[in-house]
Amino acid sequence: MKRATLRDIAQALGITVATVSRALKGYPDISSDTKARVLDTAQRLHYTPNPLAVKLRQQHFSVVGMIIPETVHPFFSSVVSGVIDVADRHDYQVMLTQSNESMQKEQRQARMLQAAGVDGLLVCLSNETVAVDHLRAAQDWGTPVVQFDKISRELASSYVVVNDFQGAFDATIHLLSQGLTRVAHIRGPEHPDNAKQRLAGYRAALAQAGVPFRPEYVRQCQHVTQEEGYRFTRELLALPEPPQAVFTITDLVAVGALLAAKDAGRRVPQDLAIIGFSDWHVASVMDPPISSVYQPGFEMGRQAMHLLLREMHLVQHDEPVEHQAVVLDTDLRIRQSSVVAAEEVQVAGVLQGTGS
Repeated sequence: MKRATLRDIAQALGITVATVSRALKGYPDISSDTKARVLDTAQRLHYTPNPLAVKLRQQHFSVVGMIIPETVHPFFSSVVSGVIDVADRHDYQVMLTQSNESMQKEQRQARMLQAAGVDGLLVCLSNETVAVDHLRAAQDWGTPVVQFDKISRELASSYVVVNDFQGAFDATIHLLSQGLTRVAHIRGPEHPDNAKQRLAGYRAALAQAGVPFRPEYVRQCQHVTQEEGYRFTRELLALPEPPQAVFTITDLVAVGALLAAKDAGRRVPQDLAIIGFSDWHVASVMDPPISSVYQPGFEMGRQAMHLLLREMHLVQHDEPVEHQAVVLDTDLRIRQSSVVAAEEVQVAGVLQGTGS
């Protein structure tokens, strides 16, 4: 059963959270009648003091929990580094868990971290996560939650993301500006918000350029793997009118697209221009080097930890928490895989149009 909070008592009595907090602490400026009503309502709702606030007052606060989809991913490694950079400066330890893109594991880990008594949660949702009741439960128990990268807008929380829409828009415009009108998109899974935003940015770029959206040019990953990038690119190249370029959800998928193009006897970028998202180190060392949208993982981690510190401080003082949204800028890193000479675009368009 959901534990009662100060806000529940305040709503039941039609007074502020601050008044409830001061009444429970016996402040002399609160009338005896108000104190009695607050105590009676607290007992009726089975209210118990927030363990986070108690620990903070006793100066035992030291650990935050963090859930990420995978630890070996270069982007998440940089986010973790950013979190630890700020945590260390404030004498906090980070308890790190990995969901392996599983909603079930993520739910178990959230419960485990809560039971372990962490003072706040940093969460990047798995690709499978739809319901966020496990995170609401943590909030109901007084544990602040900050989301980052892959978030749910169904959860009232602070979050840190990059401007996925703008990054995807810029990547697609870069391809279109070279005269590549047949641009495909290998998108992410259905539920993550960043995948939705990148698809929206891709579509907005097409619309701005006056290029019709073609559903057959979109493929949807389930696991966001190199293998999916390879398979979907082979499917796209087998179309009667194959794309001249492909924008992928991540660099790992872009690597698969590059290998698929080579195995199909296509030149990159002359026959198929490719651009990814994240700007992993692997993108810059491929042959040819892969263009990518850079997202600042380290800064994302730093900002997420700062937001969590702020919310935990507010909880410590029984003050209301106003959630904040931080949106970081992306940067388009153009390399050889997406730069096509004008005359090559013309020739490639003629050859691909004939199905050769």
